[in-house]
Amino acid sequence: MATNPIPQFPPGFLWGVSTSAHQIEGAADKRTPSVWDAFTAEPGRVRDGSTAAVACDHYHRHREDVALLAGLGVDAYRFSVSWPRVDSPGGLDFYDRLVDDLCAAGVRPVPTLFHWDLPARLDWLDRDTAARFAAYVSVVADRLGDRVSRWITLNEPAEHTLLGHALGVHAPGRRLLFDALPAAHHQLLAHGLAVRALRAAGAADIGIANSHGPTWPASDEAADREAAEFYDVLLNRLFADPLLLGRYPDGVGELMPGTAERVASDLEVIAEPVDWYGVNYYAPARVGAPQEAATDAGGVHLPSGLPFSLRPVEGRPLTDSGWPVVPEGLTELLTGLSDHYGDRLPPVIVTENGCSYEGLDDQHRIAYLDGHIRALHRAMEAGVDVRGYFVWSLLDNFEWAEGYTRRFGLVHVDFADPARLTRTPKASYGWFRDVLRAQRA
Repeated sequence: MATNPIPQFPPGFLWGVSTSAHQIEGAADKRTPSVWDAFTAEPGRVRDGSTAAVACDHYHRHREDVALLAGLGVDAYRFSVSWPRVDSPGGLDFYDRLVDDLCAAGVRPVPTLFHWDLPARLDWLDRDTAARFAAYVSVVADRLGDRVSRWITLNEPAEHTLLGHALGVHAPGRRLLFDALPAAHHQLLAHGLAVRALRAAGAADIGIANSHGPTWPASDEAADREAAEFYDVLLNRLFADPLLLGRYPDGVGELMPGTAERVASDLEVIAEPVDWYGVNYYAPARVGAPQEAATDAGGVHLPSGLPFSLRPVEGRPLTDSGWPVVPEGLTELLTGLSDHYGDRLPPVIVTENGCSYEGLDDQHRIAYLDGHIRALHRAMEAGVDVRGYFVWSLLDNFEWAEGYTRRFGLVHVDFADPARLTRTPKASYGWFRDVLRAQRA
């Protein structure tokens, strides 16, 4: 573990931690069903057979968690609002209480309006879901907008499309491959409509949390370079170009639903200006030419027959999730986004960065965060306008299809005792607290 002090960041730099509703809230009886409830009810969908019906029980224990945030000393808390909970009578009352308690503790609330828990009655393959999302956003903004100044529309539409609609390993469990692209388009359209709804409600600080990572060709061979370029389009540019440039990458736009005229009209909505651009970073991808057999790297399983294959990133330590630890990939990613989009790239906030490791004395997590914060600082020294950094995550949680087998939290949660769900700060919690104190010294 590095012992040198973390470099000083500019005054006003935003430090925070992130969570999501379905992963921590529990209280499933106080909301309508989501696509994840249906998904986890199917045997074999989740590694340990678990569900998020209770999770961390944040719904009932949020004051304890707000105290942890205050003790950590973060500026901001990124959480998500559960659309299925808002669909329920009194559902927004919980977020009223949470936002009030955050403000009283001096922690800025930063809500994400969609983090994968779509109401079970809806479908991202249906265009109308985008309009329904905008209506829901208006309701939330009307209720919380007097205390919330910064908003995030969507979290990781790339993963929700790839894992949930193309490969079927996340909810809603579809295996549509390239026929999943309408889900991507409708999420992006929902983002643009949500920006308009938030502006109409008086919001002036709006962003999105897109996942990104460098794509490395497996070799210098032309076939590997072409495969890596195609993968980069699907996982990076497909979700950034429409937002920042107002167009889809070459060869993709015609695959979107509707006529060319309708897609062009939608792109005007999708490209509504945002005030900042959120980046979730975990690891780069090493990509090669197609292979006859299925490939698996970093926990992503790809079937054969695709125009690319995933290869291991060799020579790097792995997290418990099997993801390579590559801090300099964050520098490469941020400088690459700045180079590619130029003045079309707004100020950046790293909205997620973290790792899964077992144990309370989590020195590997400390080393991971230390390396990535330094890599972020190097990107800023290179001229990238970065305004904030959020660790994923405050709490160990329900980690989607991995259930409770992966621990990303700065705080340990004892899931073996569901009646108590005792929270215990890990060594990384104390380390990050001390980093923040040093930044303000």
